[in-house]
Amino acid sequence: MTERPETNNMYGDQSDEEDVKVTAQEPIKPAPLPKAKLPDLPIIEKNNWLIHMLFINKEFEKCKQVIKEQIEMTERTCEYALYVQGMIQRNEALIQESLESFQAAAMLNPNSLENLKQVGRSLYLLGRHKAALDIYAEAAKLAPQDPELLHNQGVCLVYLNDYIKAEECFKKALAVQKTEHSYSQLGKMHILRGDKEGALAIYKKAVENFPENSELLSVLGLLYLQMGDTQRAFEHLGNAMTYDPQNTKAIMGAGSIIQDHGDYDVALTKYRVAASVTPESHSLWNNIGMCFFGKKKYVAAISCLKRAHYLSPFEWRTCYNLGLAHLTMHQYASAFHFISAAINLKPKFAPLFMLLGVALTHLDDPSNAKQAYEQAISIEVDSPMTYLNYAIMLFNNGEKSHAAAQYAKFEMYHQKKALNDPDVNALVAKLGPILHMGS
Repeated sequence: MTERPETNNMYGDQSDEEDVKVTAQEPIKPAPLPKAKLPDLPIIEKNNWLIHMLFINKEFEKCKQVIKEQIEMTERTCEYALYVQGMIQRNEALIQESLESFQAAAMLNPNSLENLKQVGRSLYLLGRHKAALDIYAEAAKLAPQDPELLHNQGVCLVYLNDYIKAEECFKKALAVQKTEHSYSQLGKMHILRGDKEGALAIYKKAVENFPENSELLSVLGLLYLQMGDTQRAFEHLGNAMTYDPQNTKAIMGAGSIIQDHGDYDVALTKYRVAASVTPESHSLWNNIGMCFFGKKKYVAAISCLKRAHYLSPFEWRTCYNLGLAHLTMHQYASAFHFISAAINLKPKFAPLFMLLGVALTHLDDPSNAKQAYEQAISIEVDSPMTYLNYAIMLFNNGEKSHAAAQYAKFEMYHQKKALNDPDVNALVAKLGPILHMGS
């Protein structure tokens, strides 16, 4: 018999365990690290983190309490506490107090650009534009290419009527960084100077860079509207309402175009949206009133116009429209009242004197009516409607030859301006032969 080969027991035999003794080593424990000692923050800055957290969370009352304690503890030497105090005071419309806080912070750290910016901002809000400009000039020494500083300098220069230097500042700011605010201010400056073409070019470029900015689109549309290009105006105003359906400027501009085309119901629908956003807008209620006037709902028109007049009693257009509405309702004394008020506000507008002549004619005051018509003619020589109303008034007062002369002038200017008003044409067809006979 052959011997069997020895086999290893997988689990090991008892004899093996006795022969081989394995000693397990204990795990090596890492040496304990020395405890890190937190840096001792100076007493001046130790609550800055808390002030910051409370401020960004808009817990202003708690923040003010912590700031007060910190300022008292540091004897007004904590720059950050003073800075945040100034921001909170400005948010609460305490502009003078915020200026004092920012000035105190700037005295502690005169090389801080942010402190100087905030001092300049508070001065600007106080209307001290020259002092603000000096602060911004001092800050510009620290950062000559800062676009915010250049923009703010331009704004101050606009208020100081130095448009040339203001334009330079805005252009420098845009060269460093293109922003909607700089484009908008540059465009407004051109409008203030009466340069609508220049403003149009600026806003065009602005819209190219910021095609989804509803404010820039609405202003561009209104500029086109003022220049008589209603098609482009409506296009840009429509784009503005696409990005911001509640943009009141765009709604008012588009509504006025629709209103001018006689689609009063659509215009009123647009104005209804604007009324939910700015219910206290006198322009809105003026336009709503004239929509009702166009629909021949004169009582509703006068009611809306009275509200517009209440909101802005020194707006001459509202007084003019109220005078026109009262004339239509044959309320001549009320018409005279509002037309006279409009003349005091806008004494160089010829149609006002024409309406005044109409009101005085119906109030049986022909001598003053004549003076009103003559004043209207002296302001605007080529207004056919003034001559027509003047001719009718003279004919009714028996001055037929003088009436015929005024009617002849009406015909001349009416043909020259190629006016095509159905109501006027119907009136001319009736009165023309009679006035010609009077000559």
